[in-house]
Parts: sequence; structure tokens; C-alpha cells
Amino acid sequence: MPALILLDRDGTIIKEKNYLSDPREVELLPGASQGLRRLQRHGCRLAVVSNQSGVGRGYFRHEDVERCNARMAELLRAEGVTLDAVYYCPHGPDEACSCRKPAPGMGLRACEEFGILPEQTFVVGDKPCDVDLGEQLGAQSVLVSTGYGADALQNCRPRFHAADLAEAADWILGQINADSSSGPAGRQ
Repeated sequence: MPALILLDRDGTIIKEKNYLSDPREVELLPGASQGLRRLQRHGCRLAVVSNQSGVGRGYFRHEDVERCNARMAELLRAEGVTLDAVYYCPHGPDEACSCRKPAPGMGLRACEEFGILPEQTFVVGDKPCDVDLGEQLGAQSVLVSTGYGADALQNCRPRFHAADLAEAADWILGQINADSSSGPAGRQ
């Protein structure tokens, strides 16, 4: 069964921009497309889960988020990567919602839609809320040093800390391969 990779957007796949609303400012981070391409070739499902409180705060509209997401997907497609889904929470931090990370709403929705158990899921991001989402789901979390990740390490305990998505992909694939080799067919 394939693994599900839940990916933060800003600071993980694309460069962190304060309240990004202009698709012309979307830039892939170094290592992002390489890591995602390796995961996808291994059969992993790729889903973005992103907090976009700029909508709830009135800084920009849903359409702006969707245009930025479309630009990210376009840049990734040009690198041979196709995202399976993109989810975002438009709510502000004071709104009580079940989708704003670290709440598990977006992750549970992705697991349900793809028919993949949370235990077969990895969460990759650059903030403590991404690591906490992994804990909430019962998934393994990876903190990347891109975006805010270098500073966030002191505030969370990810299962693995990677320099970027390329290194995160290597670790995830190592975990998947270790799990598959320890299954019934791999035991001696």
C-alpha cells in the first residue's frame, strides 16, 4: 500500500513569503521537486495541507490562494511532479476550526479520501504545527530547515529533521523500505 505524504506549502515546497497572494511570487525551494519526484516514483501520494489565515484575516481572497496553488502545481509539473491534492485552511488562529494545523482535519480528510491509514502517513513541514499535526494523526513527522524550520527545532520534536525536501524524501523512503522488508514476506 502506498504511503501518504502530507506537505506544508510555504517554507517547505515554495519559498516563504509573508501572506503570499500573488502567483508571480511563487518560487520552488531547492530540493523540493527532486524530493517529491522520488517520492512519487516510489508510489507515494502527495497532498499539500496549508494554513492560509490571510483569507480569514481579510488580507486576500480564496481565489488568490487557489491561483498561488495552481502556480505551484504548474512549476512542479514542469519538474515531473503531480500533486494528488491540495487542501488549505482559510481560518484565522482565533477561529475554532478542525482544519487549521495542528488540528487534524485536513490530514484526516486526506487519509479518508486516499484510503490510507494515518500510520502510513508522513507529515513534512517547517513549523511546530506541522510536527504537531503528525502527532495528532499518529503519523511520522519530518521538520525541514527551509522556511522557519531551522528556528522551529527547539520548539518541537519531529521524528526526523532534514535540511530540505530532498533529504526528507530520502529518510521517508528509508522508513518505507524498512517497513516493507520487516513485513511477513521480509521476515526470515
